[in-house]
Amino acid sequence: MRRPDYRRGGDDAVTEPLIEQAEGEVVVADFDAFFAEQAEPERKGVPLKLYGRTYTLPPTLPALFTLQLHRVQHSARPDDIRRLLGSLFGPDAVDHWTEAGMSDRHLGIVLLWSTANVAEPGAVSMERAAQLYDEREAAKGKAAARRAQGKPRPKGKGKPRSSGKRS
Repeated sequence: MRRPDYRRGGDDAVTEPLIEQAEGEVVVADFDAFFAEQAEPERKGVPLKLYGRTYTLPPTLPALFTLQLHRVQHSARPDDIRRLLGSLFGPDAVDHWTEAGMSDRHLGIVLLWSTANVAEPGAVSMERAAQLYDEREAAKGKAAARRAQGKPRPKGKGKPRSSGKRS
């Protein structure tokens, strides 16, 4: 697949006429105009009810969610998790869920269901999200057990024994 050439004199894929520029003048890439041309009909987010509140997922994954996801994978800080989930469910959702006693399993199921259904509404049922969560957790447990079994601890290695005498 050939990518369009947006440089001066490139493909016909450029939708706006090229503006003659004075020597040394910088051409500004106008993403506002480009995205306006690419606009699709606005989709509505999928609603869900959890602990007595109704949330409406955004129609697409917010950039903040995608950016924070990498950070949260390597962090256990509650503020990182709160910020990540706040971009999908609102700023106080995590606190509300925590106060309601949400388990890590329930959180995992809600996240699986939500991220799948933001991308494609109706893609994953709640039952399927629970099944996927349980399968992933079981796989993690098996992997941890294999790691623990696969590496026997060496005996006698480490600090050399001392006679107990001080020098």
